Amino acid sequence: MGWFARVELPPVRAASIAAWKFFCDVDMSDARSTSFKSLREAFIRPLREGARPLDTAPVAISSPCDGIVGAFGRIEDGTALQIKGMPYPVADLLGSEEEAKALEGGWYVTLRLTAGMYHRFHAPHDIAVEQLRYISGDTWNVNPIALKRVERLFCKNERAPITVRLESSGKRLVLVPVAAVLVASIRLPWYDETGDVRRKGERVENLGASFVRGEEMGWFEHGSTIVVLSPPECPPAPGLETGQTIRMGERLMVIDE
Repeated sequence: MGWFARVELPPVRAASIAAWKFFCDVDMSDARSTSFKSLREAFIRPLREGARPLDTAPVAISSPCDGIVGAFGRIEDGTALQIKGMPYPVADLLGSEEEAKALEGGWYVTLRLTAGMYHRFHAPHDIAVEQLRYISGDTWNVNPIALKRVERLFCKNERAPITVRLESSGKRLVLVPVAAVLVASIRLPWYDETGDVRRKGERVENLGASFVRGEEMGWFEHGSTIVVLSPPECPPAPGLETGQTIRMGERLMVIDE
């Protein structure tokens, strides 16, 4: 599918983009350009300037992406929920018991990106990246039907937990991009300009990259999810609801001192 999405032959490109728009409820009104060489280029399209206003309040942790809010709540006894009644161990998600223990009593929010959504993700605050872990895995669909049927789905799929520190307070968040069906590619161009994160195999790396709020961090090349994990002092924003659509830059969590 990744190969097919890169085909630039005009009849293939036109037909594949038309089918994608028809079946996936695609909105191009905020795209920087509506002319694309391939389906892949359309799928990872950047936004026009100002299309996503940022909540710049110092206490706000912004949504790193456009998405549909799935399960959210407290991390209790080392577990979170992928959907009601379907718990999973945070240690399995992160690939580390130690890192999971540091988040006990904290919070999780799951953001599901549908195939028609904007698929780039951004810094939720002014942050420094401390660690990247790549965990190889499957490519289960992350839609609600699969989440209800496949236990510990997020712990089975390919993922790349990114531990970051908020520059203003030193608090740590973990952003967990989870790949999904078909292409399943997670790209982090600040880390690897030429390939996706799986290129170097499973690993843990300490890094020193930094980003200002709203700065692009990477993108997915097909359906995907981002799980945001935060400490107890950074709960979900008041009024957040399961099933709500949120846009990159809107308030997702708050820093409650």
